[in-house]
Amino acid sequence: MTVTRNTGTGTEITSTPGATNPPSPPPGPPETQLAKGRSRRVRQGHRRLLTRRDRFTLWLMVGVPTVLHIALVWVTALASVGLAFTTWDGIGFDSIKWVGLDNFRELFTSNPQFWPAVQHNVIWLAVLILVPMPLGMFLAVQLDKKIRFSRVYQAAFFLPVVMSFAVIGFVWQLVYNPDTGLINSLIGANKPGHYIDWIGDPDLNLWAVLVAACWRHTGYLMILYLAGLKGVDPALREASALDGANEWQTFKNVVFPTLRPTNTIVLVVTIIEALRAFDLVFVFNKGAEGTELLSILVTNNIIGESSRIGYGSAIAVVLLLISLAVIIPYLVATFRKERRS
Repeated sequence: MTVTRNTGTGTEITSTPGATNPPSPPPGPPETQLAKGRSRRVRQGHRRLLTRRDRFTLWLMVGVPTVLHIALVWVTALASVGLAFTTWDGIGFDSIKWVGLDNFRELFTSNPQFWPAVQHNVIWLAVLILVPMPLGMFLAVQLDKKIRFSRVYQAAFFLPVVMSFAVIGFVWQLVYNPDTGLINSLIGANKPGHYIDWIGDPDLNLWAVLVAACWRHTGYLMILYLAGLKGVDPALREASALDGANEWQTFKNVVFPTLRPTNTIVLVVTIIEALRAFDLVFVFNKGAEGTELLSILVTNNIIGESSRIGYGSAIAVVLLLISLAVIIPYLVATFRKERRS
């Protein structure tokens, strides 16, 4: 039996022998008990919300893309690295033979197309950095001023990006046609004896293809820079204007430094675009007579008539190392500067 007495200083609880006292509350402050109760209810609520079928669907949605990514990207990449040290004609796994560094020795010393292909990839990268990057930034800055018909201009400049490289190649083939092409018709070079073969001339065809590549890549970079400009705080521009800075000074000292993350993305995208260039060149002239690229050499050796999969894999490994040698140091330096700032 429990008796409760109210005294002047508080409440006194007494119990008689043999009586059963109520269970005492768990130790700890009330806040801790309340938090434990809430977490228990949350866990129970999650159990009620996520049924066995929901958990199976969730694992299926996450697991299938992960398995496909590992199988189609990482496994194939590692397989290419391994095959680079072998010879294989692609018929049966029994024909794979280990040759060590012989593929690389032949590639660096005996292949007359390798070093021109490396040079063309470097030229491709330099042109994409020097032309579409500043041009895309310029177009983005102009469209960010909210001029009239800005949506129409954005759609017009971005239209080449939504088209495939194959379609772009066919369009520019019509433009470069020696007889009925637009360029030769404008400059009067479509008459017998005055033809300019933009695609067949080894001194011109690489630059002709680069014009088409820049035409497409400019619209892509314009959208990236336009998205970066939308994230600039308008208060920074207003403060710069109050300090008496003109439009160019505001862009150089205020806007451009805030575009550092966008510049990092743009540079990485441009490097990848330059190193994986294939479709446009293959549609133009299949990468021959002045337009050799490393990606073209990989394709010709792996799925060509010779079917030298090991040799083509060695070229792919060289292309991978070139891309990593360019991208990784820049990303490390950029992230290091961001941490310091």
